[in-house]
Amino acid sequence: MAERRCVLLAERAVLEVAGEERRAFLQGLISNDVEKVAGDRAIYAALLTAQGKYLHDFFVAALGDAFYIDAEAARLADLKRRLTLYRLRAKVTIAESERFIVAAAFGEDAPAALGLAPEAGAAAPFAGGIAYVDPRLPQLGLRLLLPREAGLAPLERAGFAAADLESYDRLRLALGVPDGSRDLAIDKAILLEAGFEELNGVDWQKGCYIGQELTARTKYRALIKKRLMPVAIEGPLPPPGTPVMLGDAEAGEMRSGRDGLGLALLRLEAVAEAAGAPLTAGEAKLRPHKPDWAKF
Repeated sequence: MAERRCVLLAERAVLEVAGEERRAFLQGLISNDVEKVAGDRAIYAALLTAQGKYLHDFFVAALGDAFYIDAEAARLADLKRRLTLYRLRAKVTIAESERFIVAAAFGEDAPAALGLAPEAGAAAPFAGGIAYVDPRLPQLGLRLLLPREAGLAPLERAGFAAADLESYDRLRLALGVPDGSRDLAIDKAILLEAGFEELNGVDWQKGCYIGQELTARTKYRALIKKRLMPVAIEGPLPPPGTPVMLGDAEAGEMRSGRDGLGLALLRLEAVAEAAGAPLTAGEAKLRPHKPDWAKF
C-alpha cells in the first residue's frame, strides 16, 4: 500500500445541516458527541431506533456555518426524512447537497501529504472542501469532501494516483471495517457487534440520544455474543446473507466480500469452538481473525 492513491466514492452523498441550532439538534439524535466537530475535527456516528438498532451510519464534518454528513447515497433520502421528523421548531435546515463529491485517499503517509497528523478525525480545509483522517481508523487514510466541479484533480496534484473502488474496498475488508448497510442489517444490527466502540462511533460521556439506553446496557452488561469479523475466504465468494456453519450448527452470517476477503457476523462462542479450524459458507471455507484494533 506504499503508493498514494485516491478514489471517488460514488456510492456516497452529502447532507447539509445548517442553522444556528444545528449542533444541539444533532447532539440529541446521534451516537457520537457533536461538540467534538469543528474545522479541525470530524466524527463517525450512527442514528439508531429507539430500541438501539442500526438505521444509518455516517461522518460529520464542519465547514463554514454548516455540518456536512457523508452517508450512503442510496439511503440519503431516508436519512434526511428521519432527521426532518425530529426537527420540529429547531432553527435547522436539512438539505441534500450537490456541492461536494466524496472521495478517499490512502497509502503511505497519506495524511502527511495534506499536512494532517495521522490522528483519527483530524481535519483541515482542502481545495475548497475539507479533508479528514478517517475517524474510525487512521489506517483507512483520508476522507474528503471536494467541490464537484474539481473532481479528484486536487488530490492528483497533491501526489495521489487515481485508483478503482475495488482497491479501497480490499483495504477496508482487510482491516475488518464495516461498510454501512452492506454489513449492518437495518433495524436489526447492534452497534457494538460491529465494533463501533473501537471505531470511535460512540461517545459514552455525552447526554442522551435515540437508542442510548439500550446501547449503554449492551456495553455495561457485557451482552455482546456476536461480532462482525474479517474472514479469509477459500473458494467461491459467498453472497451476503449466506449462513456460516460450524459443522451442522449455524455460526453466523456472511456480509460483504471480494477477492478472498470478507466480513461475517459470527457467534463468538462458535469461533472459540472452531479453535482455528475453518468455518463454511456455501462451498467456501472461512478463516476468521480478530482485527488488531478490536477489543473483544
